[in-house]
Amino acid sequence: MHIALFGATGGTGRRVLEQALGAAHTVTALARDPAKLQARDGLSVIQGDVLDQAATDNCVAGADAVICVLGSRTGKEPVEAAGTERILAAMAKQGVRRLVAVTSLGVGDSKSQIPLYFRIIMNLTLKRIFEAKEEQEGLIRASDTEWTIVRPSGLTDGPRTGAYRQGLDKEVTGQRVARADVAEFVLKQLTDDSYVRRTPWVT
Repeated sequence: MHIALFGATGGTGRRVLEQALGAAHTVTALARDPAKLQARDGLSVIQGDVLDQAATDNCVAGADAVICVLGSRTGKEPVEAAGTERILAAMAKQGVRRLVAVTSLGVGDSKSQIPLYFRIIMNLTLKRIFEAKEEQEGLIRASDTEWTIVRPSGLTDGPRTGAYRQGLDKEVTGQRVARADVAEFVLKQLTDDSYVRRTPWVT
């Protein structure tokens, strides 16, 4: 499968890229600084910004599916919503239907699934980022794509374990989960329609 990947230089995006190539997928990644992505078989890198519609269109061209792992740093202007708007426009132009997007537990109707201390942090230091993720999810839900929104809990850089949990039950409280496990779950969605137009959590 040919994947258009957005957010490939981020912590989770790098794991998605590594595992996708390891599974013999081909990937086109959009990156402001292509030097951050090591050249390897199966990977094409387009230099550009997700806010540049032409660059985003080029990344999506020829893809079978799109994976969006956009993230923002504290203190920077969040790109999740604006970037996703351009990705959806590119998908509509190119006729690409499948979208798997990673947001976060705590967005939308999952607020009750995160610990109180993290809700306080969200309101104090991550408010703008979570507002952008809320808007991002709204844009995706309103689209006519075959979308899945993946909401991971607190991310770690630990090894891939395969021992994570996933589902839709809103009574489950999020725990720590490795980015590598989230990447595994994200890639599984490309060949599984169980969560199409749904918002599973991963923890």
